[in-house]
Amino acid sequence: MADTDSSNVHREFPTIDRCSSDGRDDHSVVADLDGTLLVGRSSFPYFAVVAFEAGGIFRLLFLLLATPLAGVLYYFISESAGIRVLIFATFAGMRVSSIESAARAVLPKFYSADLHPETWRVFSSCGRRCVLTANPRIMVETFLKEYLGADVVMGTEISTWKGRATGLVKHPGILVGENKANAIRSVFGSSSAPDIGLGDRHSDFPFMKLCKESYLVPQEPEVKPMSAEKLPRPIVFHDGRLVEKPSPLMALLIILWIPLAFLLACLRIAAGALLPMPVVYYAFWALGVRVTVKGTPPPPASKSTGQTGVLFVCSHRTLLDPIFLSAALGRPIPAVTYSLSRLSEFISPIKTVRLSRDRVTDANMIKKLLQEGDLAICPEGTTSREPLLLRFSALFAELTDELVPVAMSNRMSVFHGTTARGWKGMDPFYFFMNPSPAYEVNFLNKLPRELTCSAGKSSHEVANYIQRIIAATLSYECTGFTRKDKYRALAGNDGTVNNKPGLAPNKVMGC
Repeated sequence: MADTDSSNVHREFPTIDRCSSDGRDDHSVVADLDGTLLVGRSSFPYFAVVAFEAGGIFRLLFLLLATPLAGVLYYFISESAGIRVLIFATFAGMRVSSIESAARAVLPKFYSADLHPETWRVFSSCGRRCVLTANPRIMVETFLKEYLGADVVMGTEISTWKGRATGLVKHPGILVGENKANAIRSVFGSSSAPDIGLGDRHSDFPFMKLCKESYLVPQEPEVKPMSAEKLPRPIVFHDGRLVEKPSPLMALLIILWIPLAFLLACLRIAAGALLPMPVVYYAFWALGVRVTVKGTPPPPASKSTGQTGVLFVCSHRTLLDPIFLSAALGRPIPAVTYSLSRLSEFISPIKTVRLSRDRVTDANMIKKLLQEGDLAICPEGTTSREPLLLRFSALFAELTDELVPVAMSNRMSVFHGTTARGWKGMDPFYFFMNPSPAYEVNFLNKLPRELTCSAGKSSHEVANYIQRIIAATLSYECTGFTRKDKYRALAGNDGTVNNKPGLAPNKVMGC
């Protein structure tokens, strides 16, 4: 039955490779999402991301238990019935604001990694772009409009009550079959039709038949998703705990792993907090945490000769950067930080000092700390996940000429150890909950005296130079983005107070 249906599909519509993308600037295109704009035909991974990020492990478990029922209904009753089950299991009782937050800060990263190259070739060539999807519009609209340049997004509308999703859908129901055709008629009217229609399955035929040209996106396992670098707007900032898009099997493994992983994380944190620092490096290796040290760090400052401490200028990947710096050196190095949760302060094996954000107060405090010994600072002010560096604050360059750049990088396979929207106190736990997390600490050469402020260089010149050499070491890109840009994009605030949600300008600047 499946083979017969597939052959009928191919006879009715030509495949997308036969669609020319030349001279389409004045044309309109309407495309389905799963299996068409996206390589993957299943929407489960994206529902699972929302379930975990906005609802937690028990919500993900509920969705996973409901998935077999959704599959049975999908294949034996209707596509609409199966999707209704996924929507109810994911959204019932969830705050609408939490769904919107995940759709803005988390989902775009996963969607962008699954774009179909042939569909994007045609879709991006058209002047007016519309997307139809059976998925809830609230999940997909931000990504499609902000990153793919869609003009109109039509999806299933979820029902809400007092700021929470009910798990039900509004009239006319799931956007499949004839509902998609009706949606096209409501946008284009009865007197005009879209120039191009793109779909991948039988339920897309009703809207495809309304288009002047229609093309099928065949299911081909060998198709590789398009590189996210080709997007008109790159995804610089993203949030969420999950590193990979979860399949049903991966979701099950995550659920089973989390209780064991939390116990393992507690053991690793206890080793870092309670053991002498010279032993921590070896304890981490014994517990599966890989630490690689490159370069030659300077010896400790000698107080007897009046020598001030060295300021280690680090790139910022997680809150654990100063701890792994200390483990690499075999001695505790105090760190200054903009913000740190009470829990992180309590379990930290090194001294942490909060910056007040008052320039004079912070400068005096850092100078005093340097008189006592070595000190670590992350002048980006916040962490970043992509292979880039945020703008370096220049204050540190004015305070000492004893500057040692340190290129920090790490690897996580299951969970991200940073968050902009969640509770930061869990960041160290999530990092250590990875099966085998890794850190690389690369000590660069101490900054020559002629490149410091005492030699006439401005603090901005020094900060920019250090940013460039760390970026070159890591093969990262320098940007002008700041802490405020990140938090406005992901959390709708500047990292300290709540403001109206807004997206930061997404323009990567060269080094």
